[in-house]
Amino acid sequence: MPVVSYASISDSPPLVAVACNPESYTCKLVLKSRVFSLSMLGREDMPKLGILASTHGGDVVDKLASAGLAHRRGTKLAVPVITEARASLECLLRSKQVYGDHLLIVGLVRAARADSSFTDSWDFRSYKPILYTGWRGGMTSYEGP
Repeated sequence: MPVVSYASISDSPPLVAVACNPESYTCKLVLKSRVFSLSMLGREDMPKLGILASTHGGDVVDKLASAGLAHRRGTKLAVPVITEARASLECLLRSKQVYGDHLLIVGLVRAARADSSFTDSWDFRSYKPILYTGWRGGMTSYEGP
């Protein structure tokens, strides 16, 4: 699933957490399959992310393709990974917990990949991450110094 925010919550074992709407088609797929991927997209893909957010997965054969995003199978897990993502994580569902109107899902990272804009940390001169400001507030991107 494309994400605009997630949190690394443990190094050993490597765990990440992401909040999702429990009524979303994608969230239901994650709960059923017990695997998921996180794809970090850059500012150039913001319009495509907007299409994803407003498209119900049950209404299309391939939600990612309908938004103009190519994908491939993960290297370790049978999950779709967005080809043009700046970085991606393949995760096994470890736990879930409801908080307010969202479900926090925790994944055990089984594979990770990042492009050249990430070495030990992100190079924000070449990577402009999408920043989520709330669904009603929309999205923006980091512009840098």
